[in-house]
Amino acid sequence: MVPSGILLFENGFAETGNQGQSSYDFPETLVRFGLTSKSELRFSPPNYFQNFNTGGGFGSGWGDLSLGMKQQLVANSRFDAALVASLSFPVGASIISSHGYDPGFQVPWSHPISKNWTTAGMFSLLWPTQGTRRNLTGQASLLLDRQITSRWDAFVEYGGAFPQRGGPQQLLHCGTSVKLTSNQQLDGHFGFGLSSAAVDHFIGFGYSFQSQLLHRGKRDGHW
Repeated sequence: MVPSGILLFENGFAETGNQGQSSYDFPETLVRFGLTSKSELRFSPPNYFQNFNTGGGFGSGWGDLSLGMKQQLVANSRFDAALVASLSFPVGASIISSHGYDPGFQVPWSHPISKNWTTAGMFSLLWPTQGTRRNLTGQASLLLDRQITSRWDAFVEYGGAFPQRGGPQQLLHCGTSVKLTSNQQLDGHFGFGLSSAAVDHFIGFGYSFQSQLLHRGKRDGHW
């Protein structure tokens, strides 16, 4: 969770290989604002896609935006879980936009195994608009994280998307992050598909920073 009164910007760049074609997207911005110690607002402005696989061909343009909220459900020394609800708005380019108001729900969780090891994951239900109808999609992921130093960690993750129509999209995902300061972080990640419907590979880099927007007493939480 983002601490109360903190504004966090997550940004990135990614290259994806699929069907012999390379596509790029940026700035992958997610803006998070801590309302309280247990809730945050989330905003994803449009992302730009270059040579993106739309399912019916490859195209370029700006994508849709989304608004959401995250609410912590459980938080103790042994288990952490939250609920994220979001809704996308069809403001993107015609060839990129879903042309629908698409809701989604996610339940991220984490469990510390030891001082330096953590397991985490997420369960999701999404209703993306594809063509003239929605395609209910369930997603699940399982992650193992290793804290190498106080500022450096690495992870390996399995992720799968299972749409109502279309084949399963299963991935293996690895990455690392380094905290440059208490308010800045760099990360890198890569992965590849494990099923025929998944992308061939992807690689990305990110930069995140946070600032104190409102002062509300003692800060808690982490990012």
